[in-house]
Amino acid sequence: MPNRFFKGILTPMCIDDAMLSEYLRRSYHAVDGLWFVMVEEAHDFEQALDLDRRVWESLAKIQARKARELMGADDHSTENLARCFALKLTADGHRFTVNTEEEGVYFTIQDCPWLQLLRKSNREHLAAMVAQTICPTEGRVWSAEFGGAYDFEMPAMACKGDTQCRMRFLRKSR
Repeated sequence: MPNRFFKGILTPMCIDDAMLSEYLRRSYHAVDGLWFVMVEEAHDFEQALDLDRRVWESLAKIQARKARELMGADDHSTENLARCFALKLTADGHRFTVNTEEEGVYFTIQDCPWLQLLRKSNREHLAAMVAQTICPTEGRVWSAEFGGAYDFEMPAMACKGDTQCRMRFLRKSR
């Protein structure tokens, strides 16, 4: 017999896409932090960071491939790279701008949810080490998933004290 208390309360009309997205984003951020802290407690920071790099290397491949599928990105154009990586940043909760030019794609991140989480958990002192490991790893993987046609650079990082992050996917010379 169905529970009468919940009858009609939890319908698709009550759970909109924004609510679901926020719930999943929060869970995604939380599990990343929880497993990192638990590995760090069981071993040490260096091992946790190395495992984190390996996880994000694999996850970036999955994300890039799914983004290409969802966005119908069937070539390695700067426009497709911009659209697909923007999907990733949006899903993560970043606030950013993007510029696409023939020679590459330029992202400027004004607000990073990962830095906010490190601040909230009083671990901002680790932010630079984490960002210098994880962000370039993701960028290199995304470049590889776009046919290896791009070099990735990150000339500014908020985690290192810059006012914003700047990411560049520069088309390799042919």
